[in-house]
Amino acid sequence: MEAGDSMVCRRSHKRKLLACSQVPSRDPWFFMVDSQPHPTHQPIVFDSTEGNWKKLNRSPLLQLNQENRDSCTDFIPVAASGGLICFRRADGEFIVSNPVTASCRRLNSTRASKPHIQEYNSTTDEWGEDIVLTRKADRSMETETSDDCTQYFLSKCGNLVSTDIQRSPSKQYSSILTLKDGEEILYFLSSSGTVVACNLTRRLFFEYPRLLPVFCEYSIDLVESRGQMYVVLLSEFLETASLRVWTWDDGTQSWRQIAAMPPSMSHKFYGKKVDINCTGAGKEMLVCVNSGQLCSYLMCNLAENEWVELPECNSNEEGREFVCAFSFEPRIEASIWGRM
Repeated sequence: MEAGDSMVCRRSHKRKLLACSQVPSRDPWFFMVDSQPHPTHQPIVFDSTEGNWKKLNRSPLLQLNQENRDSCTDFIPVAASGGLICFRRADGEFIVSNPVTASCRRLNSTRASKPHIQEYNSTTDEWGEDIVLTRKADRSMETETSDDCTQYFLSKCGNLVSTDIQRSPSKQYSSILTLKDGEEILYFLSSSGTVVACNLTRRLFFEYPRLLPVFCEYSIDLVESRGQMYVVLLSEFLETASLRVWTWDDGTQSWRQIAAMPPSMSHKFYGKKVDINCTGAGKEMLVCVNSGQLCSYLMCNLAENEWVELPECNSNEEGREFVCAFSFEPRIEASIWGRM
């Protein structure tokens, strides 16, 4: 290729990226997380526009670990924003990636070693200062139980059950972020399933009242949809299972149900000890339901309370199952450097 041809190609590429960036928004793709990651597995996404599964051509982590493929399984996706996904390793190393183009780069290490809240600026390639939070004084919003110690109870079967919720590695430190009245609020689940809200603007935190008593068996997760926080709860009662979506009503200071899976769909989860992991994108929510006996993926339109079970993912790798997903916009122009 001549130098002139190379210049034309670069200009054409920039024009293509500029044209893509002018599209205001795209329907989300869902990046699926394997229950048993393997270095040779190609990433799988669910395309919400076409309603089908897609296999990405390249794994972004392999671009940084060509010599040591096994090290790729050490990184797990932990967050997504816009067209980018963030991966983390147990030693605290982070990688940000555009899953469509497979471009990726390592982030600078954080300073603190203990649990904390920090914001990463992708444009300046720097971590912000540690955010120290204090408990909100409003006692009416606090729960009666403390997370300082693990509580145990006997299930209906007579088994000893811990109140500590079990999380998949990708969801262990997961949270959702909303913007309310100009204030950033971060929500996450405590070890016992209590919803904790951190107002990053005022640097305050508080706990919401529990949806179910601490001695009940259930699976719980949080989703963000159109700027609102929702709690997704799967529980069992009267020999059947129900999956419901709740939101906090500031007016009544109580939880209010906004959606529920039809009983004909949720009943099959009864007695299966399933774990649910959810992710929201716009008015849609993807729910991954897993246990040792079944694996199911469902899409819910939260505005219309419409539930659809997704078709089976027919990948070349037999027995491939997904425990959770991260929603992102499929944008080739999404830059891992924080700018186009």
